Parts: sequence; structure tokens; C-alpha cells
Amino acid sequence: MKRQLPRPAELLELLQFKKPELNGKKRRLDQALTIADLRKVAKRRTPAAAFDYTDGAAEGEVSLARARQAFEDIEWHPDILRPAEHVDTSSQVLGDTTAMPFGIAPTGFTRLMQTEGEIAGAGAAGAAGIPFTLSTLGTTSIEGVKAANPHGRNWFQLYVMREREISYGLVERAAAAGFDTLMFTVDTPVAGFRMRDTRNGFSIPPQLTPGVILNAIPRPWWWVDFLTTPKLEFASLSSTGGTVGELLNSAMDPTISYEDLDVIRELWPGKIVVKGVQNVADSVKLIDRGVDGIVLSNHGGRQLDRAPVPFHLLPKVVREVGRDATVMVDTGIMNGADIVASVALGAKFALIGRAYLYGLMAGGREGVDRTIAILRSEIERTMTLLGVSTLDELEPRHVTQLHRFAREGAQVRASSR
Repeated sequence: MKRQLPRPAELLELLQFKKPELNGKKRRLDQALTIADLRKVAKRRTPAAAFDYTDGAAEGEVSLARARQAFEDIEWHPDILRPAEHVDTSSQVLGDTTAMPFGIAPTGFTRLMQTEGEIAGAGAAGAAGIPFTLSTLGTTSIEGVKAANPHGRNWFQLYVMREREISYGLVERAAAAGFDTLMFTVDTPVAGFRMRDTRNGFSIPPQLTPGVILNAIPRPWWWVDFLTTPKLEFASLSSTGGTVGELLNSAMDPTISYEDLDVIRELWPGKIVVKGVQNVADSVKLIDRGVDGIVLSNHGGRQLDRAPVPFHLLPKVVREVGRDATVMVDTGIMNGADIVASVALGAKFALIGRAYLYGLMAGGREGVDRTIAILRSEIERTMTLLGVSTLDELEPRHVTQLHRFAREGAQVRASSR
């Protein structure tokens, strides 16, 4: 190899420096390449009690771990020599267009994570052309969300409470504000046991205990926001004070039944979706009763631990009711590829909860925008690599669900052959 002294012009080409980003928020968000990266930023910037309220799940957190593992345990089957230079991620969901096959799930007490709360989520969803769902336990009013997302799709998640008139009033307000879909939630007759909250002494509103103050010292920005913005409280409920479990148990009614669904169906003029479905038989029964869609969900693993994994349940439900209803899925979604896999197996739509909240905690509205941008990029890249240009081209043949554990019933049937 003949050696030579480097030429000055060539050295100058190598000495190209990027202009430093002086905006700290933008810098840390730009460096987040995945939802897991946003989670790391969120954990650094948020007090432990608030972060764990978002990040944690019920009891041993088995349901959440299994749900995330289920998405990791997939195998893709791409088509080769099938150009997909331009992909279209839009679809029709519940009577209207959405720019991508996912929306923001209902999350309770959202301003706890970061003071912009539901306003940031609704605004980001509207800008991206996807639906935003407001929780009954939200910290922004129905009318406030409508103002933040005046031209986008707003959905309302409903808990049926002991005082039925409260629930009926919320239904009427959401309809008057132009929300187009009601998400009737059925998996919370009582609160799940979320041990992180108990261990952290977490309550609503947060209490300034010595442990909380000590944990807050390296996160002064969170406390500045908390103490200089409107009081943190439920926008649709008057109950405050106590743990989340105590508040849920005082408000929710374990006697909720199909009769309640029928009453709400009569009150609500738009589309109605039942969230928290966890088996095939209930899916069939709900569609037969005329609901417009179902959400296969175990509440992000926050209610009954060791509940079925929604992604595993998806193919069975789609075979039974997929032609007659909109089947949606949530729990465990951390990557746009998870959403693509769900669509391939028959889901019309997916909902993100923690992924959205990690972005919110990492950077407010800009953080939610970053969450959506990451998922959009992952969806588009996955579709291109699979060789599909539209969501309608995705089929079950594109993905295999790998199961680490066989059910005992399946083992018995196999051994008897």
C-alpha cells in the first residue's frame, strides 16, 4: 500500500461538525430512537411514585411481561422482489379515516405524569391524524380535550360507576362535545392490586412525605410544574384523596352487567366499543348484541394478573367475529412492528398507553409527538421490508406467533392422539 501525507482539502472534508443543539428537550428527544429510549428518559425525569404508577402493573406484573414477550416472540415472513417504495398507513376505523392503525388509549390521572397531560396527547393525536381517547379518570375535562383537538377524532372511555347518573351525565357531555366513539370498559369492577403504588405510598393527590421529597430533589422541574399549574384532580369526578385502588373501589360497581351496556347503548348516538374483552365467547356475545367493536385488552396488565395475552387471543377472535365487527387490541405495544403484526393477524386498530405516557414524561407535547413519529417510522419500515404497500395487503401468512409455553389442555389432546 502506497502511503502519502493527507491532503488539507481531504482533511477539511472530514472535519465537518454538526451544529450543536442548544435546546435540551429537543436534544434528548432526538436522541431517543425507540419507545424504550423514551422510557429511560421518562424514568430519569419523573419522581418514582409517578413513574411507577405508569410503568407498573398488578401484583407480580406477569400479564404485562407476557404481553410484551408475545410481541417479541413473532417471526416475520416477508415477500421478496415485491416493491413497496411508498406505503400507505391509513385505514377506515369505526366509520372514519385514521392516518395510522393506532390511537392513544385512555389513561387515568395523566397530568400526574407531566403537567400538560391530556392536552398534549389530544393535540399530538389531532396533528398526526389519529384518535385520542379520554378516560373517565382523566385530569382534563371533556370540553378541554375537544378544545385541544377541535378537528380530530376524540373518543371517550366510560366506567360505569355506583352512582349511575354520573356515568350517564358523562355520556351526554361527550356526545354534546362531538366525541364520535364511546369505549365502554368492562374489566374494572374493582381495582387491581398494584404493589408498586402501595410500596411507594402513592396517593391522589401526591403527599409530600420525606421519601417523596428525597426522590424529588434531583427532579426539580417536575415539582415546579406540579406546584405552579392548576390543582391535580379528576376532571370528571369529585372524589379525591386516597390511593388509586381506594378511589376506584369507592367509585366502581362490581354489579355492572349487560343491562348497563344496553342502557348506555340507548344513550349514546355514535359508535360503541367494549374494552376489556378476554375470551372468544364474550366477543361473540357482544357482537350479537350490536356493539360496533371490541378491544381485546387485559388493561395493560393492571387488573387481573395472569390474564390472557390479547395478542395471543387475537387470531381466535378474528376467526369468530372479525367479518362482523371492528376488533382492536392493546397491552404491551412498544414498537410499530407490534402494531403491524396485530393488523396482519386481523386487528383493525391498536391502542397505545404506556408508550404515549413515556413520551409525555420525557418531553410533554413534543415527547408525545416523538412517540408517534417513532411508531410511524417503525410501521412504515416494517411494511416496506415485508413488501406490502397498504394495510389491506397484510395477512396472517406474514407473521407467526411463537409460543414459549403450551397450554396443558393442548398437551393433553396431543398426547391422546
